[in-house]
Amino acid sequence: MDSPKERLYNGIVKENPIFVLVLGICPTLAVTTSAMNGLGMGLSTTVVLALSNALISALRKMIPDRVRMPAFIVVVASFVTIVQFLIQGYLPSLYDSLGIYIPLIVVNCIILGRAESYASKNPVIPSLFDGLGMGLGFTCSLIFIGAVRELLGSGSIFGAQILPLADKAAGKAGYTPISIFVLAPGAFFILALLVVIMNIVREKQAQKGKPLAPIQNSCLCNDEDSLEAAMDSDNPNVKEAVSNLKAKQKEASGK
Repeated sequence: MDSPKERLYNGIVKENPIFVLVLGICPTLAVTTSAMNGLGMGLSTTVVLALSNALISALRKMIPDRVRMPAFIVVVASFVTIVQFLIQGYLPSLYDSLGIYIPLIVVNCIILGRAESYASKNPVIPSLFDGLGMGLGFTCSLIFIGAVRELLGSGSIFGAQILPLADKAAGKAGYTPISIFVLAPGAFFILALLVVIMNIVREKQAQKGKPLAPIQNSCLCNDEDSLEAAMDSDNPNVKEAVSNLKAKQKEASGK
């Protein structure tokens, strides 16, 4: 499966990072309060995925095996810094919405996972399209989850009002938004429902002899070595983001 078309299909459908592999759940739950946020986060990750895959593939024979993870993070952090500055300069409202999750792209388990499992072992062109496929699959998933949450939570998609809202004062009948879906619990409800649907699809595909990729049991974004390596980055925003993440993990474990 090394042709560009096959790599794109693999990332979007067969090994979709959210619905099939169940990776990158942290940003998925956090930023999908609207379809626009999902689109912004997805495209940002896609750019980083494609470019980092291509560069890591080009340098794969030069990077010593014992320092490959820090080297991958340096490459990814460089592209994340560029993307972060572009969003901050040209899309400040999106930058404010995504917040800490832009620099945390550096330790996104999808990006580091593809760098480790594919880009470091394959030529540049297939690696580039592998990153594009995975990124587009991630983007489509975020947009879909964000659109469902936004529709149920406010009756709109991409800011456009789809369901006319009720107005009790004027006696106008219409849709009453379910505000919980734009809050944190709503993300879990929607994701759980979609995972159930995906499990049904997985079983049917397995019965047809066309099994999907298995769910991944681990995530590099929770790996202590990856976080420590990210702390060595020259990007102060990355260091601050990882420090905040580790502080939240420590606080949660203390409770």
